[in-house]
Amino acid sequence: MSKSKENPRSNSESYSQLKQGESVAFHDTLTIRLIQPADLSEIITMLGDDRVNQYLFFAPADESLYQDFFTPIIENTQHAISDEIWPDNPTFVIRDQQDRYMGMAAITQVMFCVGNYEVGYQLPVHAWGQGIATSACQLMTEIGFSELGSHKISADCYGTNIGSYKTLEKCGYQREGCQKDYYKLEQGFDDKVYYGMTAVQFTAQQ
Repeated sequence: MSKSKENPRSNSESYSQLKQGESVAFHDTLTIRLIQPADLSEIITMLGDDRVNQYLFFAPADESLYQDFFTPIIENTQHAISDEIWPDNPTFVIRDQQDRYMGMAAITQVMFCVGNYEVGYQLPVHAWGQGIATSACQLMTEIGFSELGSHKISADCYGTNIGSYKTLEKCGYQREGCQKDYYKLEQGFDDKVYYGMTAVQFTAQQ
């Protein structure tokens, strides 16, 4: 499931497996599946790495904050798996063939805006530079439009986070705006840049 132009039947079969909580092949040698309780400790470890969280406004933070944020997502996911449906906010974990944690990705609803979703992805340092974020973003985008019925998917990142916005651009997202000096840093400020894609744009790319 590493490429957006995979045949529809293969995608349908993989989506069915994902909704059942199974792992499916992803990005050549990796696997991806919906988040499970056992994943949380590795997610928290990743978010505690200063090289990862330098571009995350919500990190670093106390572990209890992450517990409070992710526990409802994990519980909702477990209920969804039992019913073989998508969770409210599908959140996935990526692993290699040795079961090493390689990152996470999500496609989440925008509160009060039906059909609007946001895409996000975070990888540990050892998974950088391998194209994994691009594959994850592609998959989240596909699920958002083809499975969840989204009419608009958005994303934002720090203006200096070149890797993040280059990933979005590779996946067909368009830059839609910028808020100057949005984030206060230890030294100075950084912009917040906005990217988006509509269902019409997604269909045109296929």
